[in-house]
Amino acid sequence: MRILTKNTFSLWVKPLLWLQARHFGKVLNPAKLWGRKPVLFWLVALFFGYLDRKKSPIDAVIRSLVCVRVSQLNNCAFCVDANGMKLAERCHSVEKIKALANWQSSEYFSEQEQAVLAYTEAMTITGQHVSDEMLTALAAWYSSDDIVELTALVSFQNLSAKFNTALDVPAQGFCSLPIQPQTSSNSQKNTTQASSDSNKKPLGSLDEK
Repeated sequence: MRILTKNTFSLWVKPLLWLQARHFGKVLNPAKLWGRKPVLFWLVALFFGYLDRKKSPIDAVIRSLVCVRVSQLNNCAFCVDANGMKLAERCHSVEKIKALANWQSSEYFSEQEQAVLAYTEAMTITGQHVSDEMLTALAAWYSSDDIVELTALVSFQNLSAKFNTALDVPAQGFCSLPIQPQTSSNSQKNTTQASSDSNKKPLGSLDEK
């Protein structure tokens, strides 16, 4: 990481670190940086905790698809790793997970998922813009309040991914599936080519650090 982590943290931060260690078996790498700013750390944790709650109007699988896709587009190794693990826990189709970077031409994604992913990419990829047609498509499944929450989720994941990428936060070996992130702005515009590039290496597996 580009910023050294602290050896000791504020008492305000330790409960969050304890919860992470209990859930994941280790403290997450980004937490070691967010932990430098306890108030920010709590705000970020509460924000995502609300967006990823069980009673969210956005289905859990779709939430994870959004998070992984944004992570791929931002080239965030940690985000793809951690969000990929959660997606694998929620989605029982390995083929679907592997096809996410090429969802436009895949048969594994429903019309609802395609509408959400199109909106996600329009929000995330530089030079793309959300259209009225995208919002109309989303309205077939979501209320206006739901769309606001979906937009917040995409925005939060972009914040998280850009934070981790800027500070070079590494993966921690949570996900063993080959969910490759994109590597350039050109590949963002052509996800089919990027996902079929046989020269790319998969992210860390459960047997790696």
